[in-house]
Amino acid sequence: MSFFAVLLALVIEQLRPLPRQNGVHEALVAWTRWIGRNFDAGRDHHAWVVWLISALLPTLAVAAIFIALVRVNPLLGFGWNVVVLYLTLGFRQFSHYYTDIRDALERRDEVQARSLLAQWRHLDASDLPRTELLRHVIEHSLLAAHRHVFGVFFWFVLLGSFGLGPAGAVLYRLAEFASRFWAFRSHTVGMPTNERLMQRSQQIFSLMDHMPARLTAFGFAVVGNFEEAISCWRRDASLWQHSSDGVILASAAGAVGVRLGGSAAPPLAADLSKGLTAGGGADDIHSLGSTPGAAPEFGHLRSVVGLVWRSVVLWMLLLALMTLANLIG
Repeated sequence: MSFFAVLLALVIEQLRPLPRQNGVHEALVAWTRWIGRNFDAGRDHHAWVVWLISALLPTLAVAAIFIALVRVNPLLGFGWNVVVLYLTLGFRQFSHYYTDIRDALERRDEVQARSLLAQWRHLDASDLPRTELLRHVIEHSLLAAHRHVFGVFFWFVLLGSFGLGPAGAVLYRLAEFASRFWAFRSHTVGMPTNERLMQRSQQIFSLMDHMPARLTAFGFAVVGNFEEAISCWRRDASLWQHSSDGVILASAAGAVGVRLGGSAAPPLAADLSKGLTAGGGADDIHSLGSTPGAAPEFGHLRSVVGLVWRSVVLWMLLLALMTLANLIG
Protein backbone atom coordinates (compact mmCIF):
# COMPACT_ATOMS: atom_id res chain seq x y z
CA MET A 1 0.00 0.00 0.00
CA SER A 2 3.04 2.29 0.23
CA PHE A 3 2.88 3.04 -3.48
CA PHE A 4 -0.75 4.20 -3.32
CA ALA A 5 -0.11 6.31 -0.20
CA VAL A 6 2.83 8.11 -1.83
CA LEU A 7 0.98 8.58 -5.11
CA LEU A 8 -2.13 9.98 -3.43
CA ALA A 9 -0.09 12.30 -1.20
CA LEU A 10 1.82 13.68 -4.19
CA VAL A 11 -1.38 14.23 -6.17
CA ILE A 12 -3.08 16.05 -3.27
CA GLU A 13 0.05 18.13 -2.68
CA GLN A 14 0.09 19.19 -6.32
CA LEU A 15 -3.60 20.14 -6.26
CA ARG A 16 -3.64 21.80 -2.83
CA PRO A 17 -0.12 22.58 -1.60
CA LEU A 18 0.66 23.85 1.86
CA PRO A 19 0.98 27.65 1.97
CA ARG A 20 4.43 29.17 2.44
CA GLN A 21 3.56 30.13 6.01
CA ASN A 22 1.64 27.26 7.58
CA GLY A 23 0.72 26.15 11.05
CA VAL A 24 2.72 22.93 10.86
CA HIS A 25 6.01 24.77 10.28
CA GLU A 26 5.22 27.36 12.94
CA ALA A 27 4.35 24.62 15.45
CA LEU A 28 7.58 22.79 14.61
CA VAL A 29 9.65 25.93 15.19
CA ALA A 30 7.88 26.59 18.50
CA TRP A 31 8.29 22.94 19.59
CA THR A 32 12.02 22.83 18.80
CA ARG A 33 12.64 26.20 20.44
CA TRP A 34 10.76 25.10 23.59
CA ILE A 35 12.72 21.85 23.83
CA GLY A 36 16.02 23.70 23.50
CA ARG A 37 15.04 26.29 26.09
CA ASN A 38 13.96 23.69 28.68
CA PHE A 39 16.40 20.82 28.13
CA ASP A 40 19.62 22.38 26.86
CA ALA A 41 22.08 23.45 29.58
CA GLY A 42 25.09 23.53 27.29
CA ARG A 43 26.65 20.16 28.05
CA ASP A 44 27.39 17.39 25.57
CA HIS A 45 24.76 14.96 26.81
CA HIS A 46 22.14 17.72 26.71
CA ALA A 47 22.61 17.86 22.94
CA TRP A 48 21.51 14.22 22.72
CA VAL A 49 18.58 14.82 25.07
CA VAL A 50 17.31 17.76 23.01
CA TRP A 51 17.63 15.89 19.72
CA LEU A 52 15.95 12.74 21.03
CA ILE A 53 13.01 14.65 22.48
CA SER A 54 12.54 17.04 19.56
CA ALA A 55 12.98 14.49 16.74
CA LEU A 56 12.58 10.95 18.04
CA LEU A 57 9.62 11.51 20.37
CA PRO A 58 7.27 12.84 17.63
CA THR A 59 8.44 10.01 15.36
CA LEU A 60 7.47 7.40 17.95
CA ALA A 61 4.12 9.13 18.46
CA VAL A 62 3.39 9.01 14.71
CA ALA A 63 4.33 5.30 14.61
CA ALA A 64 2.14 4.54 17.65
CA ILE A 65 -0.86 6.29 16.07
CA PHE A 66 -0.35 4.32 12.86
CA ILE A 67 -0.18 0.98 14.66
CA ALA A 68 -3.30 1.80 16.70
CA LEU A 69 -5.25 2.86 13.61
CA VAL A 70 -4.25 -0.25 11.65
CA ARG A 71 -5.54 -2.45 14.47
CA VAL A 72 -8.91 -0.72 14.22
CA ASN A 73 -9.06 -0.67 10.42
CA PRO A 74 -6.25 -0.88 7.82
CA LEU A 75 -7.92 1.91 5.83
CA LEU A 76 -7.45 4.25 8.79
CA GLY A 77 -3.75 3.43 8.78
CA PHE A 78 -3.64 4.12 5.05
CA GLY A 79 -5.32 7.47 5.60
CA TRP A 80 -2.79 8.35 8.31
CA ASN A 81 0.01 7.52 5.88
CA VAL A 82 -1.45 9.90 3.31
CA VAL A 83 -1.93 12.73 5.81
CA VAL A 84 1.61 12.52 7.18
CA LEU A 85 3.15 12.16 3.71
CA TYR A 86 1.18 15.19 2.53
CA LEU A 87 2.81 17.22 5.32
CA THR A 88 6.33 15.88 4.77
CA LEU A 89 6.65 14.91 1.11
CA GLY A 90 6.25 17.08 -1.95
CA PHE A 91 7.57 19.51 -4.52
CA ARG A 92 5.28 22.42 -3.80
CA GLN A 93 6.87 23.05 -0.40
CA PHE A 94 9.81 24.64 -2.21
CA SER A 95 8.98 24.81 -5.91
CA HIS A 96 7.02 28.05 -5.74
CA TYR A 97 10.29 29.96 -5.41
CA TYR A 98 11.81 28.02 -8.29
CA THR A 99 8.78 28.69 -10.49
CA ASP A 100 8.67 32.38 -9.62
CA ILE A 101 12.39 32.82 -10.34
CA ARG A 102 12.07 30.95 -13.64
CA ASP A 103 9.13 33.14 -14.66
CA ALA A 104 11.07 36.30 -13.74
CA LEU A 105 14.05 35.17 -15.80
CA GLU A 106 11.77 34.33 -18.71
CA ARG A 107 10.53 37.93 -18.57
CA ARG A 108 14.20 39.01 -18.40
CA ASP A 109 13.52 40.58 -15.02
CA GLU A 110 16.80 39.66 -13.33
CA VAL A 111 16.24 42.16 -10.50
CA GLN A 112 13.08 40.33 -9.47
CA ALA A 113 14.81 36.96 -9.86
CA ARG A 114 17.64 38.06 -7.54
CA SER A 115 15.11 39.39 -5.05
CA LEU A 116 13.24 36.08 -5.04
CA LEU A 117 16.48 34.13 -4.56
CA ALA A 118 17.32 36.42 -1.64
CA GLN A 119 13.91 35.73 -0.09
CA TRP A 120 14.31 31.99 -0.60
CA ARG A 121 17.85 31.65 0.71
CA HIS A 122 18.01 34.70 3.00
CA LEU A 123 21.16 36.11 1.43
CA ASP A 124 22.19 39.19 -0.50
CA ALA A 125 22.09 38.30 -4.20
CA SER A 126 21.72 41.85 -5.56
CA ASP A 127 25.07 41.83 -7.39
CA LEU A 128 24.93 38.24 -8.62
CA PRO A 129 25.62 37.83 -12.38
CA ARG A 130 23.04 35.93 -14.44
CA THR A 131 25.16 32.80 -14.77
CA GLU A 132 25.78 32.66 -11.02
CA LEU A 133 22.12 33.34 -10.36
CA LEU A 134 21.12 30.39 -12.53
CA ARG A 135 23.73 28.17 -10.90
CA HIS A 136 22.49 28.90 -7.40
CA VAL A 137 18.86 28.37 -8.39
CA ILE A 138 19.73 24.99 -9.94
CA GLU A 139 21.87 23.84 -7.00
CA HIS A 140 19.38 24.87 -4.32
CA SER A 141 16.49 23.35 -6.27
CA LEU A 142 18.26 20.01 -6.67
CA LEU A 143 19.04 19.80 -2.96
CA ALA A 144 15.52 20.89 -2.03
CA ALA A 145 14.06 18.21 -4.30
CA HIS A 146 16.20 15.61 -2.56
CA ARG A 147 15.30 16.73 0.96
CA HIS A 148 11.61 17.23 0.29
CA VAL A 149 11.04 14.22 -1.95
CA PHE A 150 13.70 11.56 -2.37
CA GLY A 151 15.09 11.55 1.18
CA VAL A 152 11.59 11.43 2.67
CA PHE A 153 10.68 8.73 0.16
CA PHE A 154 13.61 6.52 1.23
CA TRP A 155 12.98 6.71 4.96
CA PHE A 156 9.23 6.25 4.57
CA VAL A 157 9.76 3.03 2.62
CA LEU A 158 12.52 1.82 4.96
CA LEU A 159 10.66 2.17 8.26
CA GLY A 160 7.32 1.41 6.62
CA SER A 161 8.66 -2.03 5.71
CA PHE A 162 9.00 -2.70 9.46
CA GLY A 163 5.36 -1.78 10.08
CA LEU A 164 6.01 1.73 11.40
CA GLY A 165 3.93 3.52 8.80
CA PRO A 166 5.01 7.10 8.03
CA ALA A 167 7.45 7.29 10.95
CA GLY A 168 10.46 7.33 8.62
CA ALA A 169 9.18 10.37 6.73
CA VAL A 170 8.72 12.26 10.00
CA LEU A 171 12.12 11.22 11.36
CA TYR A 172 13.96 12.35 8.23
CA ARG A 173 12.22 15.71 8.02
CA LEU A 174 12.68 16.40 11.74
CA ALA A 175 16.36 15.47 11.56
CA GLU A 176 16.82 17.74 8.54
CA PHE A 177 14.94 20.56 10.27
CA ALA A 178 17.00 20.22 13.46
CA SER A 179 20.26 20.44 11.50
CA ARG A 180 19.08 23.73 9.95
CA PHE A 181 17.42 25.17 13.03
CA TRP A 182 20.36 24.91 15.38
CA ALA A 183 22.84 26.02 12.71
CA PHE A 184 20.66 29.07 12.07
CA ARG A 185 20.47 29.84 15.79
CA SER A 186 24.22 29.53 16.24
CA HIS A 187 24.98 31.90 13.34
CA THR A 188 22.34 34.52 14.12
CA VAL A 189 23.47 37.58 16.02
CA GLY A 190 22.09 37.68 19.55
CA MET A 191 20.80 34.10 19.50
CA PRO A 192 23.63 31.87 20.80
CA THR A 193 23.10 28.14 21.00
CA ASN A 194 24.90 25.04 22.23
CA GLU A 195 27.61 24.36 19.64
CA ARG A 196 27.50 20.66 20.55
CA LEU A 197 23.80 20.61 19.77
CA MET A 198 24.41 22.12 16.35
CA GLN A 199 27.21 19.65 15.63
CA ARG A 200 25.25 16.61 16.84
CA SER A 201 22.20 17.57 14.80
CA GLN A 202 24.26 17.98 11.65
CA GLN A 203 26.16 14.74 12.27
CA ILE A 204 22.97 12.74 12.78
CA PHE A 205 21.37 14.15 9.66
CA SER A 206 24.54 13.53 7.66
CA LEU A 207 24.46 9.86 8.67
CA MET A 208 20.75 9.57 7.89
CA ASP A 209 21.21 11.26 4.52
CA HIS A 210 24.21 9.21 3.40
CA MET A 211 22.33 6.44 1.63
CA PRO A 212 19.35 8.48 0.35
CA ALA A 213 21.71 11.03 -1.24
CA ARG A 214 23.53 8.32 -3.16
CA LEU A 215 20.29 6.75 -4.32
CA THR A 216 19.13 10.17 -5.51
CA ALA A 217 22.41 10.63 -7.38
CA PHE A 218 22.10 7.18 -8.92
CA GLY A 219 18.55 7.96 -10.02
CA PHE A 220 19.77 11.13 -11.73
CA ALA A 221 22.39 9.07 -13.54
CA VAL A 222 19.88 6.46 -14.71
CA VAL A 223 17.40 8.98 -16.13
CA GLY A 224 20.08 11.37 -17.47
CA ASN A 225 23.45 10.97 -19.18
CA PHE A 226 24.60 7.90 -17.26
CA GLU A 227 28.28 7.86 -18.20
CA GLU A 228 28.82 11.58 -17.61
CA ALA A 229 26.85 11.50 -14.35
CA ILE A 230 28.87 8.61 -12.90
CA SER A 231 32.13 10.12 -14.12
CA CYS A 232 31.31 13.49 -12.61
CA TRP A 233 30.14 11.83 -9.39
CA ARG A 234 33.41 9.94 -8.94
CA ARG A 235 35.64 12.84 -9.96
CA ASP A 236 33.95 15.95 -8.58
CA ALA A 237 31.74 15.03 -5.61
CA SER A 238 34.61 15.81 -3.23
CA LEU A 239 34.61 19.45 -4.35
CA TRP A 240 31.73 20.20 -1.97
CA GLN A 241 32.29 20.44 1.77
CA HIS A 242 29.24 18.25 2.48
CA SER A 243 29.73 14.86 0.87
CA SER A 244 26.04 14.08 0.34
CA ASP A 245 25.44 17.45 -1.33
CA GLY A 246 28.48 16.88 -3.51
CA VAL A 247 27.28 13.47 -4.67
CA ILE A 248 23.86 14.83 -5.66
CA LEU A 249 25.11 17.97 -7.39
CA ALA A 250 27.99 16.29 -9.22
CA SER A 251 25.74 13.53 -10.53
CA ALA A 252 23.08 16.02 -11.65
CA ALA A 253 25.71 18.21 -13.32
CA GLY A 254 26.92 15.28 -15.40
CA ALA A 255 23.39 14.05 -16.09
CA VAL A 256 22.30 17.30 -17.76
CA GLY A 257 25.72 18.62 -18.86
CA VAL A 258 25.74 21.81 -16.80
CA ARG A 259 28.60 23.34 -14.83
CA LEU A 260 27.90 23.48 -11.10
CA GLY A 261 30.00 24.40 -8.10
CA GLY A 262 32.51 27.14 -7.42
CA SER A 263 32.48 30.25 -5.27
CA ALA A 264 30.04 33.02 -6.04
CA ALA A 265 31.44 36.17 -7.59
CA PRO A 266 30.85 38.46 -5.80
CA PRO A 267 30.69 36.40 -2.58
CA LEU A 268 27.23 35.85 -1.12
CA ALA A 269 26.52 37.21 2.33
CA ALA A 270 23.85 35.77 4.61
CA ASP A 271 21.21 38.16 5.88
CA LEU A 272 21.06 37.33 9.59
CA SER A 273 18.10 39.62 10.16
CA LYS A 274 15.83 37.16 8.37
CA GLY A 275 14.01 34.26 9.92
CA LEU A 276 14.64 30.55 9.53
CA THR A 277 14.73 29.65 5.85
CA ALA A 278 13.96 26.42 4.05
CA GLY A 279 17.64 25.78 3.54
CA GLY A 280 21.05 26.63 4.87
CA GLY A 281 23.11 29.77 4.84
CA ALA A 282 25.20 31.42 2.21
CA ASP A 283 27.97 28.85 2.53
CA ASP A 284 25.61 25.88 2.61
CA ILE A 285 26.81 24.47 -0.73
CA HIS A 286 30.21 26.10 -1.01
CA SER A 287 32.60 24.10 -3.18
CA LEU A 288 36.30 24.18 -3.97
CA GLY A 289 35.80 24.15 -7.72
CA SER A 290 33.41 23.56 -10.59
CA THR A 291 32.35 20.53 -12.58
CA PRO A 292 32.92 20.47 -16.35
CA GLY A 293 30.03 21.30 -18.63
CA ALA A 294 28.25 24.23 -20.17
CA ALA A 295 27.76 27.43 -18.20
CA PRO A 296 24.24 27.54 -16.68
CA GLU A 297 21.65 28.91 -19.08
CA PHE A 298 17.91 29.41 -18.86
CA GLY A 299 17.28 26.16 -20.76
CA HIS A 300 19.02 24.20 -18.00
CA LEU A 301 16.19 25.08 -15.62
CA ARG A 302 13.81 23.03 -17.76
CA SER A 303 16.37 20.22 -18.03
CA VAL A 304 16.68 20.04 -14.26
CA VAL A 305 12.90 19.89 -13.80
CA GLY A 306 12.75 17.04 -16.32
CA LEU A 307 15.59 15.23 -14.54
CA VAL A 308 13.83 15.41 -11.19
CA TRP A 309 10.46 14.29 -12.52
CA ARG A 310 11.98 11.37 -14.42
CA SER A 311 13.68 10.32 -11.19
CA VAL A 312 10.35 10.47 -9.36
CA VAL A 313 8.80 8.23 -12.01
CA LEU A 314 11.74 5.82 -11.72
CA TRP A 315 11.44 5.41 -7.96
CA MET A 316 7.64 5.24 -8.11
CA LEU A 317 7.89 2.39 -10.61
CA LEU A 318 10.28 0.55 -8.32
CA LEU A 319 7.97 1.10 -5.36
CA ALA A 320 5.02 -0.14 -7.44
CA LEU A 321 6.94 -3.33 -8.25
CA MET A 322 7.77 -3.81 -4.55
CA THR A 323 4.11 -3.29 -3.61
CA LEU A 324 2.98 -5.74 -6.29
CA ALA A 325 5.50 -8.31 -5.09
CA ASN A 326 4.21 -7.99 -1.53
CA LEU A 327 0.61 -8.35 -2.66
CA ILE A 328 1.41 -11.45 -4.68
CA GLY A 329 3.54 -12.89 -1.91
